[in-house]
Amino acid sequence: MDYDQFIKVIPAIKAQPLFALKAHIKMAPLERIKYLETEDYKMYNPKKSAVLMLLYPKDNKTNLLLIERAEYPGIHSSQIAFPGGKKDFTDQNLTQTALRETWEEVGISKDKIEIIKPFSEIYIPPSNFIVSPFLGFATANLEFVLQPKEVAQIIEMPLDDLLDDGIIEHVKMNTSYAVDIDVPAYLIEKHIVWGATAMMLSELKETLRKVLF
Repeated sequence: MDYDQFIKVIPAIKAQPLFALKAHIKMAPLERIKYLETEDYKMYNPKKSAVLMLLYPKDNKTNLLLIERAEYPGIHSSQIAFPGGKKDFTDQNLTQTALRETWEEVGISKDKIEIIKPFSEIYIPPSNFIVSPFLGFATANLEFVLQPKEVAQIIEMPLDDLLDDGIIEHVKMNTSYAVDIDVPAYLIEKHIVWGATAMMLSELKETLRKVLF
């Protein structure tokens, strides 16, 4: 998608209702669906976190930023994700969390980013986090500075790829809660994007389809 075209549909994106469960369930592992259909997870007092779905121009094409997390002794080691993390006591709100974490992880300062809107939160059972995604955009080509302890590499995903159903497959995965389970995933540059990140991508995809087609 040309970046100029994307800029023109931003008001329509802002006006769209959230697709939430309707979108999330399309890319949710079977074991996760029960957490989508109820809000029972609130009894676990989940930790708050936020991520940024950042759109930006590259050669006048609209790209979406993803990261591969660094390898570490933890549940989300080496997974594909959006920049983001746990809410800090210094953050006034979750928007600030998403912007601060983006700066810390990939070196893009908040003054280069404009937030379009929040998307639907998602509960992550293995780590007991509730994640709030925010959609934002930058108007200039970006130069990334990675925090190597947190980010192994960035993945620049053309927005046209997200709109292509051909990148969705079912793959076998070993997770923190099951072995050799079948999960829906996006295949992006040979990376398997599944779980919460795939569910967020699904809601973004449904929103874009509504305003573009």
